[in-house]
Amino acid sequence: MIRKVVKALESYKVPIKTLPNLRDVLGGQVEVSQIRNLAIEDLLERTPVGLDLAPIRKLVEGKRVLVTGAGGSIGSELCRQIASFQPASLILYERYENGLYAIAGELAARQFCCPTHACIGDVTDVIRVNAVMAEHRPEIIFHAAAHKHVPLMETNPCETVKNNIIGTRIMAAAAKRYETERFILISTDKAVNPSSVMGASKRVAEFLVQGMKHSSKCLYSAVRFGNVLGSNGSVVPRFLDQIKAGGPVTVTHPEMRRYFMLIPEAVQLVLHAGALAKGGEIFVLEMGEQIKVLDMARNLIRLSGFVPEEEIPITFTGTRLGEKLYEELVEQDEAVEPSGVENIQQVRPLRLPDPVFLVKKVEELEALVSKDDAKAALDLLCELVPTYKRG
Repeated sequence: MIRKVVKALESYKVPIKTLPNLRDVLGGQVEVSQIRNLAIEDLLERTPVGLDLAPIRKLVEGKRVLVTGAGGSIGSELCRQIASFQPASLILYERYENGLYAIAGELAARQFCCPTHACIGDVTDVIRVNAVMAEHRPEIIFHAAAHKHVPLMETNPCETVKNNIIGTRIMAAAAKRYETERFILISTDKAVNPSSVMGASKRVAEFLVQGMKHSSKCLYSAVRFGNVLGSNGSVVPRFLDQIKAGGPVTVTHPEMRRYFMLIPEAVQLVLHAGALAKGGEIFVLEMGEQIKVLDMARNLIRLSGFVPEEEIPITFTGTRLGEKLYEELVEQDEAVEPSGVENIQQVRPLRLPDPVFLVKKVEELEALVSKDDAKAALDLLCELVPTYKRG
């Protein structure tokens, strides 16, 4: 409904405001401060997640929790929410100094009642990973560290494999070695029928996590979701920068569609999925309907106070390397089951790679990327992920 209103007013330069719901208005519970400009988040038209927080508190409170990729968009929000549930300690593991410094400083300023340890390190560095694990002995690991930008990863396939696959293998093995209780991999919808190196690498990361089910007391699981609004390098900040510069706003294809969620909403669901895990699952977050990226661009222009295509032009640049026109959340060889929690589904694979075959091929991949043999690594990635369709 809100998107229809914005579309109807697209050609008129009138400000659009939003009010709380009618019941609150009639009950006199609305203050002037609650009348605000419409924001891009309002256009998702999703029911706000209002889940019971007790399972998350039970999962986190009094536990030692480690977050990899702690300075990223998802990793930093994981840290914020985890810190609010009073863990025994929170270990921030991140290789990007500025991102780590920012989230560590923010948590300190907010004075959460838990010790926080900022650890610079790379998930592909076995020695550093083991040192941090031995020192802090985390009981729960949220593995958010990953390379995520699809076109950039297409031209750097060995680094993609190294970070997303080898890094996951190293972290998962460390969780077993140091008797971690739960390991939750942050995955992506791009792992489903992948058309990119990034997506295929995350699919292998899912295989690795599922393959650990019978070899460790640790409960390994993965959580799959789509785009989040406002993440580093994502489409919304880029559109806003282009609008600020006077345009043009660049869209790759008029039919490009994506799932969108708010970062806090996605992370709350990730934490719930972590609490649900019994080992070997892939959880899929309910993302609502896919939204046209072109509509997102037009709405952002309108909410910025301009008339789309009259004052701010929109140009089409063509699909980029590895991009699909639309994303999927479940593969054909997967069965979807309810998880018992609203907005979270559980995916059960109908078949998985043989564990011995998987370990052997990942070892071969590691040898190939150490020699920067991109062609051979990509060929092997296709063998590991039969649904991977290289562009």
